[in-house]
Amino acid sequence: MYRRSMHMDAAGEVLLERRGCAGVITLNRPKFLNALNLNMIRHIYPQLKNWEQDPETFLIIIKGAGGKAFCSGGDIRVISEAGRANQKIAQDFFREEYRLNNAIGSCQKPYVALIHGITMGGGVGVSVHGQFRVATEKSLFAMPETAIGLFPDVGGGYFLPRLQGKLGYFLALTGFRLKGRDVYAAGIATHFVDSEKLGMLEEDLIALKSPSKENIADVLEAYHTKSKIDQDKSFILEEHMDKINSCFSANTVEQIIENLQQDGSSFALEQLKVINKMSPTSLKITLRQLMEGSSKTLQEVLIMEYRLSQACMGGHDFHEGVRAVLIDKDQSPKWKPANLKEVTEEDLNSYFKSLASNDLKL
Repeated sequence: MYRRSMHMDAAGEVLLERRGCAGVITLNRPKFLNALNLNMIRHIYPQLKNWEQDPETFLIIIKGAGGKAFCSGGDIRVISEAGRANQKIAQDFFREEYRLNNAIGSCQKPYVALIHGITMGGGVGVSVHGQFRVATEKSLFAMPETAIGLFPDVGGGYFLPRLQGKLGYFLALTGFRLKGRDVYAAGIATHFVDSEKLGMLEEDLIALKSPSKENIADVLEAYHTKSKIDQDKSFILEEHMDKINSCFSANTVEQIIENLQQDGSSFALEQLKVINKMSPTSLKITLRQLMEGSSKTLQEVLIMEYRLSQACMGGHDFHEGVRAVLIDKDQSPKWKPANLKEVTEEDLNSYFKSLASNDLKL
């Protein structure tokens, strides 16, 4: 038997165990689609740092319990309630979540995220910055933050503008959902594995003896090559990539909207309908976040995003978006300002302003 040490807090919301050559993190709130809360972040971060230093730990695996979700995002309802009551939790949550995202991005050990099931927002943050991300036919990826008056954070400003063409800008502004093999085709996952083989893959990784990064990559590659599901399916956005690249290459949201209107195809008009429902402030913040993030390091992006997160906590749209989508579920948020032209350059600049001594330290 391999050594197994379990660290569990009272609620067992995250399981941390050493198995074979690996440190295994299991997000364990299946009833809540493994949404990430501050307690979980506070358990994962120090353990990740320990495993990174431990000569007996050769890789880190992160997965979600319950089969339905890897991690559906941050527990934003709680954050909104706390933010409204002006509690420190909204500061702490984003600060510690982004520190964890950064630790994953700079992790010296191979990090393997099994992004089976729903993977959105905060779930993307604890997977996409790692070295290996394994999707299955059940994977469902989205960054849907503009619909709740937020922006695609957790380092979205870093990885999204680095996807092919203007794909990341499209995903960020529309919250478009990618499924299954498309998560791999888009470049969000590094490998694709049929979900029935996921357990075997994990066992094979754990059984490796003092593996190098290359050994780990070989195992993932072998499973990827053998995967059969949707093997011949082309990328769902393939036929639209030219449109996406031309329409979303504008420097303003207004111009993107104009481009979509002029394009006039059913795909373009569908995206227009989606964008028009989003928070105007969020749309403008997001476009600028990605444009600036395209030339920043992950650390610089997270510092910028922390400023944005705190400005959103103090604003109107985030709390209104959470109310409309998650609490009352009436799906009709009343955004303020209600249209793009009322979101001025000055408003926008205030979101990106330094927090001086309160800036995120990484």
